Amino acid sequence: QVRLVESGGGLVQAGGSLRLSCAASISRGNINAMGWYRQAPGNQRDLVARITSDGSIDYGDSVKGRFTISGDNAENTVYLQMNSLKPEDTAVYYCAADYQPRGYNHNTRAWGQGTQVTVSS
Repeated sequence: QVRLVESGGGLVQAGGSLRLSCAASISRGNINAMGWYRQAPGNQRDLVARITSDGSIDYGDSVKGRFTISGDNAENTVYLQMNSLKPEDTAVYYCAADYQPRGYNHNTRAWGQGTQVTVSS
């Protein structure tokens, strides 16, 4: 019911910047929040940043002050501006959308396919 298309990512040197984009299409229901999570090899998938439809934002502790999430509710699109990148930011970044299917009173999470971000030292 929800399709997520991610773009951005790639290879950058430490101290550089990258911008990720994620566009969601939903057939029946409402998207209540979108965000980015990341997973490095051998690690769990952790929150990077999340924004709700009313504008509330959460960041993972390790990216506060360096990453900025923004969204366009009308387009169901979310952006992640990543500045001052560090080698430890290297991971697969996944877009996620929390949505309420039409006719249901609970949220379900959809995941994108993931995009690789590699930061060289």
